[in-house]
Amino acid sequence: MTEFDLLLTKLLEQKPELTKSDVDNMIAQKKEKIGSGYLTDQGALFLVASDLGVAISESVKSEISIKDLYAGAREVTLQTRVLNVSPTKQFSRKDGSQFMLRNMTVYDNESAVTVKMWDEKANLPDIVNLKPGNLIKIIKAYVKSDLNGEPTINIGSGSTIEIADAESSIPSLDSLTKDVSDVKEGEKNLIVSGIIDGNISYSEFTNVRGQQGNSLRFRLQGKDNRSMRVVLWNKNESEIPKVIPSQTKARLLGVKAKLNQQELEIHGNESTILEIADIKVEPISFRILSTSKSENGNTMVLGVNKEKQLFNIVDTANIMSSFNQNDMLECMPSKVYGNNITIDSDSFIRKIEGENIPQLSDLRTKIVNVKPDNNYCIEAIILKAPERRNVQTKAGESISLSEMFVEDDTGQIWIKGWRNQARLLDECLIGEIISVTGVTAKSGLDGRTELFLTSFSSIKKKN
Repeated sequence: MTEFDLLLTKLLEQKPELTKSDVDNMIAQKKEKIGSGYLTDQGALFLVASDLGVAISESVKSEISIKDLYAGAREVTLQTRVLNVSPTKQFSRKDGSQFMLRNMTVYDNESAVTVKMWDEKANLPDIVNLKPGNLIKIIKAYVKSDLNGEPTINIGSGSTIEIADAESSIPSLDSLTKDVSDVKEGEKNLIVSGIIDGNISYSEFTNVRGQQGNSLRFRLQGKDNRSMRVVLWNKNESEIPKVIPSQTKARLLGVKAKLNQQELEIHGNESTILEIADIKVEPISFRILSTSKSENGNTMVLGVNKEKQLFNIVDTANIMSSFNQNDMLECMPSKVYGNNITIDSDSFIRKIEGENIPQLSDLRTKIVNVKPDNNYCIEAIILKAPERRNVQTKAGESISLSEMFVEDDTGQIWIKGWRNQARLLDECLIGEIISVTGVTAKSGLDGRTELFLTSFSSIKKKN
C-alpha cells in the first residue's frame, strides 16, 4: 500500500460517512482551486483533511519536496534553491507591538514556495547574506496557508536555514531563465530575461486604502524584437542601480505573467530582483529642445541625442538654467533610468560645439507611426477644440483633464493633459496648426493609442 493509500485509509476511518469517491472529488476540487502543477494528490489530501477537521500523519521523512507541503505541517525539512529575497520590513500588531518579516521565494525540481522569516530570523547573518541560486536546507519549519489557500513555509524561533554544500539535482537559475518573448499568461515564479526598451519610470502613489506605494515601470524586449510591459510594485528606489540606460540587458528573478487590458504584462513585487548587465557609465551628449520649471522649482529639460532619443531631464540644482534652447550639452548625471535623467549639484555638465545632434525640426513623427510607450514630437492641425472637465479618482480626488482631437496627413489622434498639463491646451483653438514636443503615447481603455502631455511637454502654434 502506498503512502497516499495509508493516509486515505486513516481519513476514511475517521469520516465513515465519506466514500473514497467523495474524497477523490474533494482532492480534484482542491487541486483545481490551487492551480495545476502546484499540488500533489497527497498534498491535496492533507488540505482536505484539514478542512474536515481530521488529523492524519504520514511516516517521518528526513526531507520532503515543495509539492508535498500542506497547511498545518510542522518540523518540515527540505532542500531548495533561493529564487529571491525581499528586504526586511517592520509591522505593527493591533496591540501596538512591533514585529519584523522578510520574505523569500525558494524552488526545487517541481515547484516554488514563499518562505516567511519572522523577527530575529529575518536578520540573521546567514539570511542577510543569501544570494539567488544558493542551495539551502530549511530545517524544522512550519507551514500555513496564505490568502489564496497556498502553503507558505514559516521560519520561527525553532527553525533554521543552512547553506548547503552538497551536490543537488535542483536546476540552476541560468537553466530556468526564460526569454520574455516565451512567457505565457498565468505563469509565476519566473526568471525572465530581455533588453530594457525605452523609458524607465519610477512613481509614488497613494492607493484606495490610503496607503503609500511605488512602482518601477519599463518595457522588456525579447528575442523576437517585441517588448512587454514590466511593473515592479513597491520596489524601493534605493534597491535599484542609479544608472540603467535603455537597451541594457536585464534579468528579473521572481515575477509572474498577467493579462491586463488584453496585453500580457510582467509583474513583480518587493522580493523581485532586477539584475542588470555590466554598464559602462559614459557622459551623455544632447541638445536642449525645451525648458520649463516644475511646481517645486526644478528645471525640466527635454533633450535629444544623436540617435534621436528623447531624454526627460530633471535638474534639481538648477545648474542648467544658464543654457538656452538648441544649446548642445555634455553631462555626467547622478541618475539614469532609461531616458529619464537626474542632474544634481554633484553632476558634471558643460556646453559643447560641433556635434551632429538633430534639431526639433528633424524629430517630427507622423501620427500613423506613433506606438504606445514611446515619446514623440508631432505637428498637427486641431480638429476638435480642447474640452476641460474634472475627473473623480478612486481616492476621491477631483483632477482636471483636458483633451483635443488632432490630425496630420497620415492619421488622427487624441491629445490629453492631466492636472497642470491640462493648462497647456487652454489657448489652443480649432483649425490651428501646432507643434507638440515631448508627448507620451499610451493605449487607452479601448486599445486606441492616445498622446499624453507630461511635465516636459510644450506646445507652439505654427504661423
